[in-house]
Amino acid sequence: MSESPGSNRLIKATSPYLLQHAHNPVDWYEWGPEALERARREDRPILLSIGYAACHWCHVMERESFEDEETARLMNERFVCVKVDREERPDLDAIYMDAVQAMTGSGGWPMTVFLTPDGRPFFAGTYFPPEDRQGLPGFRRVLEGVSQAWREQREQVLTQGKRVVEAIAGTSSLLESHEPLGDDLLRGAHAQLTKAFDPQWGGFDGAPKFPQPMTLEFLLRCHLRGYPDSLRVVLLTLERMSAGGIRDHLAGGFHRYSVDARWHVPHFEKMLYDNAQLARLYLHAWQVTGDDGCRAVAVDTLDYLLREMRHPDSAFFSSQDADSEGVEGKSYVWRWKDLVEVAGEEVARFFGASPEGNWEEGTNVLWLPDRGASPPAGLEEARRRLLEIREQRPRPGTDDKILASWNGLAIQALAETGRALGESRYVDAASGAARFVLSALRRDDGRLLRSWREGRAGGPGYVDDYAMMAAACVTLYEATFDLGWMAEARRLADDLIRLFHDPDRGGFFQTGEDAEALVLRPKELFDNAVPSGNSVAAEVLLRLAHLTGEDAYERAGVSGLRVARNLIERAPTMFGHALGALDLYVSPSKEVAIVGDLESEEARRLIRELWSRYLPNAVLAAAPPGDDEAARIVPLLAGREPLDGKPAAYVCERFTCRLPVSDPEALAAQLTG
Repeated sequence: MSESPGSNRLIKATSPYLLQHAHNPVDWYEWGPEALERARREDRPILLSIGYAACHWCHVMERESFEDEETARLMNERFVCVKVDREERPDLDAIYMDAVQAMTGSGGWPMTVFLTPDGRPFFAGTYFPPEDRQGLPGFRRVLEGVSQAWREQREQVLTQGKRVVEAIAGTSSLLESHEPLGDDLLRGAHAQLTKAFDPQWGGFDGAPKFPQPMTLEFLLRCHLRGYPDSLRVVLLTLERMSAGGIRDHLAGGFHRYSVDARWHVPHFEKMLYDNAQLARLYLHAWQVTGDDGCRAVAVDTLDYLLREMRHPDSAFFSSQDADSEGVEGKSYVWRWKDLVEVAGEEVARFFGASPEGNWEEGTNVLWLPDRGASPPAGLEEARRRLLEIREQRPRPGTDDKILASWNGLAIQALAETGRALGESRYVDAASGAARFVLSALRRDDGRLLRSWREGRAGGPGYVDDYAMMAAACVTLYEATFDLGWMAEARRLADDLIRLFHDPDRGGFFQTGEDAEALVLRPKELFDNAVPSGNSVAAEVLLRLAHLTGEDAYERAGVSGLRVARNLIERAPTMFGHALGALDLYVSPSKEVAIVGDLESEEARRLIRELWSRYLPNAVLAAAPPGDDEAARIVPLLAGREPLDGKPAAYVCERFTCRLPVSDPEALAAQLTG
């Protein structure tokens, strides 16, 4: 079993999550042919355990069960035990999470699923305690019961596995809807979202409360459409979140979610995807309102990513743990005495702290409960000192693997913020991350890969990796006008269609046509914490269609919307990013081409007119006059000339253009008209 004394097979893994389990007494396998063949050969069920490095309850179950010799003995004798990092294998996570939800009515991590040797799930759950507790059966009792059922009730087990696979195949078998894709879908979604809005604390529904940046982005689009209350919902939510304990008031960035409805006490893990999406959302809110508070949060969040989540070679790590030394939130909370000693009582009370504590065991989570309070004198110096003290504590672990898709989200946020604020360091950071992903996470044949860590790349990339990196390259092109980024975007988009598009039923499979065969080929349509690959593919292909005029991009992009159309109508809260892509499709778009000396002040003024505005349904291309290569890669530029020797902007809708203009005010009128 062991590769070295005291270790198991996971010692050779690249995933930090799997490496956390490399010294368990469990005979763990990674998912792959070796484990599946052993299960078939020995006629054993598979015990599949899925989690991720920053997951608090994953750590708890490891300590209680996977490190326990007696539990491990039972696992090893009765099952083939497989450990999976959900972030490296989102296809397995999607399939078996659907199974957990189908069998139990809920889901989460750690995920515990028992499979037949051919991968069919027949019993499932999430966290199991070591002994019976709070209505949950003890894990050893579960192991005994499942093992007995496999030996004595084999036919029922196999029938259950077949039924579960049939039940979870529904999303993958959906056909494109032929119902109209129109404004009525957007209005219906807006009505449901504003109804679910919490008018006191912002956000939607009650506890636990998640940021939902994609939903808020959609509501910003609704504001541009004139739908009532859209901006109020967004701004109140952003204000409450930025004041809450879900935000790290010392180091910047946001925790995963709030366990209460007030945004006060977070679940303390920090994810790259949350912070990338939230930084971009706060930037967009600043573009709409000019609110400097939103601008400051965007900058603060990106600076956190650059400082704490960046690999020396420029790409971004995946997450920071909720725990330090096995205690959730230990790095982040404060005793009253320690807080006052460093920052003073006035600052302590400003951060909502009290002598008796505002959280567990007399500790305090820093937040800003009194939004009308004036900042006390010396606040910034106090924050600096508090952060210095906190940095001396045991730090939460960092999952330092690099994921292509999540880096795509970060690249978009950095490039957009950099161009909007005139901060070249953000654009440079975005470019560096993109270069790393498109080199280190690529095979020699050009196939994009999912992950990378310490010089070792993971398996083939999924649809979200291709879609999010294509979107990142489009954004980088619009921030730099470097044709290389546009060429990369088109290459990724072409491969996206070739590898993932379903020409028969529409939409996009999660796995490529070259992927291993699983019990089914999943389609991930729902936008959860991260936009689904299907939604991002729809949006980026529609944007590329505006830039290039290629019908193939538009047809494939629209199919991603059509396959989800009826689900969007029934459950819009699960389709925040898809709703944004739908808005792009049904709204009048602005296709802007700027031609002239791009280094001249006249051209820069025209470009800044675009960059400073929130224009989610606009695309932008720019080039010097007579640049045939630019016109070939970005056909929107073809045939454009300066106006009376001055840089000119052409504003088009579906390649029907207005008269070119050289004055920024005239351009602004065309953009808003």
